[in-house]
Amino acid sequence: MSDNHRLSIIHLDLDAFFASVEQRDNPAYRGKPLIVGGISGGKGNSNRGVVCAASYEARKYGVHAGMPIWEARQKCHKGIFIPSQMNKYLEASKKFFQICSTYTPLIEPLSIDELFLDVSGCESLFGSSEIIGRKIKERVYQELGLKISVGIAENKFLAKIATNLGKPDGFYIIPSKDIQKILYPLPISALWGIGKKTEELLN
Repeated sequence: MSDNHRLSIIHLDLDAFFASVEQRDNPAYRGKPLIVGGISGGKGNSNRGVVCAASYEARKYGVHAGMPIWEARQKCHKGIFIPSQMNKYLEASKKFFQICSTYTPLIEPLSIDELFLDVSGCESLFGSSEIIGRKIKERVYQELGLKISVGIAENKFLAKIATNLGKPDGFYIIPSKDIQKILYPLPISALWGIGKKTEELLN
């Protein structure tokens, strides 16, 4: 079986989703360290709650999702803090899933901004998994104004790793013949499902 037929799993992840939607809709936020979430009553000076999403500009300061707002403020003094607007994100997510569903009914959601596609048997209709992945990436940007990272491999575990290797706004393929070559140099933490505690135990 050729590699093209074996590489039937596509993983797609909307980059910094909540923050990217806000930057898309408000030019003043573009290129700025934007932190979404954790603000009670829409008050921008609140230290309560946690970060829902951080733009890549904010991540350079060490801010990440799940971090307490007070800690994010300490790390990123020039950060712009705004409340989340779930209705807006749900609408963008719905359109994202609709685009993906035009290529295969075999969709496995992981979250509001992340999913797996199984494109087995779709080659005769839409082309290889690489062609399908690039079409979706292009459509999401053209129709939603959002960037996504795409990973392609022969199974979900590898496709997820491929996406992470290509982030942000990336497109990464792990050919079956190169699995060992690509995975061997990676730290244990790069493997899907390995958290800090498990990493410490394995090391």
